[in-house]
Amino acid sequence: MRRNVLLIEPNYRTKFPPIGLMKLATYFKNRGDNVVFYKGEIKNFILERITDKCIRALESVCADINWRLKHDSIFAFIKTRKKEHLNKLVPQDNDCETLITDWLNQYKDYYWKKQYLNPSEREWDWIGVTTMFTFYFDITVKTINEVKQLLKPTGTIMVGGVLATLQPDKILEATGIQPKCGLLNKPGEIDADSSEIIDTLPLDYSILEEIDYRYEMSNAYYGSLTKGCGRNCAFCAVQKLEPDYVHFMPMSTRIKVVNEHYGEQRDLLLMDNNVLASEKFDEIIDDIISAGFHKGATFLETDRLAFAISRLEKKENVRAYIRCAQREILTYYNGIKDNDLSFKVYKILLDRGIFSIGSCTPEAIIETYHLIKDEYDKMIVKRRPRQRIVDFNQGVDARLFTERNAKRLAEIAISPLRIAFDSMDVEKEYLQAIRWSAAAGIKNFSNYLLYNFNDFPEDLYERLKINVELCAELDLNIYSFPMKYHPLMGQYSHDRDYIGKHWNRKYIRAIQAIMNATKGSVGRGQSFFYKAFGRNLDEYYTLLEMPDTFIIYRFFFEWLDKKKHKLGMSKWVKAINAMTVKEQELFFSILHDKNFNASNIDKSLPNRIVNALSFYKNRRDDIAKEGGELYALKKEFDSLPKEQLNYIKESFAGTIIFKRDRRKSN
Repeated sequence: MRRNVLLIEPNYRTKFPPIGLMKLATYFKNRGDNVVFYKGEIKNFILERITDKCIRALESVCADINWRLKHDSIFAFIKTRKKEHLNKLVPQDNDCETLITDWLNQYKDYYWKKQYLNPSEREWDWIGVTTMFTFYFDITVKTINEVKQLLKPTGTIMVGGVLATLQPDKILEATGIQPKCGLLNKPGEIDADSSEIIDTLPLDYSILEEIDYRYEMSNAYYGSLTKGCGRNCAFCAVQKLEPDYVHFMPMSTRIKVVNEHYGEQRDLLLMDNNVLASEKFDEIIDDIISAGFHKGATFLETDRLAFAISRLEKKENVRAYIRCAQREILTYYNGIKDNDLSFKVYKILLDRGIFSIGSCTPEAIIETYHLIKDEYDKMIVKRRPRQRIVDFNQGVDARLFTERNAKRLAEIAISPLRIAFDSMDVEKEYLQAIRWSAAAGIKNFSNYLLYNFNDFPEDLYERLKINVELCAELDLNIYSFPMKYHPLMGQYSHDRDYIGKHWNRKYIRAIQAIMNATKGSVGRGQSFFYKAFGRNLDEYYTLLEMPDTFIIYRFFFEWLDKKKHKLGMSKWVKAINAMTVKEQELFFSILHDKNFNASNIDKSLPNRIVNALSFYKNRRDDIAKEGGELYALKKEFDSLPKEQLNYIKESFAGTIIFKRDRRKSN
């Protein structure tokens, strides 16, 4: 019997698609089951399903109206119960007026009275929910508890993934469901009569088109050539998730399957946790090259619209390829420069309901494609080949580098090469790995810099500084991404509130504010780095103590000094230096306390402390909102000529510091 299978990813933010669910989609489709993938608010998914049911009912009683074009109004009425939406939907002087009203009200009640939760109304035989980081615990549990109510009484629900494997007892306690821990790497784990090993199956890329959410790392082949790591770092969960190291799983054969069923992808995104630990590293590089990802490899973008149309004509995953085709059509329409052509295409799309995904039908999409095809093809032929990229996204281990494997990595289209630099303990190995790789011809690097673990704040500064200096010395591009440590287990594993023993809440917020100003990464350019993080450790620690708003709008608050404003940067420095040593000690203990709130300062404190703490009020609204205390001044600052702004930046080349040594040497 054909099963209805629902695959769910909770509505958290993530760069990467759910590979486990993509394998499950392949498994169930191989068995002839009906598979639906969803990521988003569950209530919206329920509303979409009910709206579709309502449309089918309305089509049965009044076929002369195109109800699909009225999808958005039907959805809005069911969701809000507002009469204004109902009035738009019920035609006057129509023989079916009463029936139409009855059906609309029936499905409105069906939603609001939650009749879809009745056992006889549930449509899903099997539900799979993936889980990710432990700090997404609350949203994950909420999702599980919502979707389990949609399961048929005789159905099965499986919860798997990272969180489920690391904290199965917590998931069981919060949802009543015993999770599946680890990988689906044995036959018969879902159906006793199956010999397929789900973890080795090709990925179903089509399900990614079923949702509105767009993953940052898209248009890529996903996978890994190895499993496991071989190390057991205290901050990492790989040893529990993938305990057995697998040295080589060919990728080129999986890529051929993807090309046949889902079309070619541009890049190769690999999730190997420690590829350099493999005894078959040479075979891995050879396999990547044979798949078309040698150094300098290019890719000519495929015609995604034509591919989607071909799938719709074959009635393959209609839910996915309607969305894919609509997305490509709207991208084409929005890029049209000629006004006459734009209006012509606009009319075609409007008449066929293409502007709203809810009103799209396969027939309308296919008809639209053939009407715009000639002009659309003129755009397609202008596309030029683009460089392909290989990305070992989890990073490679500097401690396992050799000059030879650096040369082998240089044979593939790797960009960037991510080399882990998690602590100063691996400085020597890291530097050697960079130098070998640079000598082999690799120019683009990136790494995650773990902080807030067992490190001191200055350790992060030193690693960032090393990367900036390597860029200048070797003419490289190294993009550093400071990554805050979050425990995988224990008290703080379900939120992002953990503070390392050498850190405090103020320092964590300061790093986040600096990264906000640098757009999340630190690249090449020593002058930029010194301005963002300080020319030395004294300036760095000054920045860590600086009010967050001052960090984010640094040049503006430095400019306020020229205006002799009470919130100029130097006024904050003077407020700090005006305190006695004992007052400073109390001041910093208050500032570093995790519960410090600048909008609720204890007025019984000494006046100099109260004055210094007042600079830490969140002033973003004062700057951004019209009528705010600093709004007009910020507008004046933003209107300054570029040459004058450059002068301001240069004239404040170094951050004004106050001397207060709190480094680990003490």
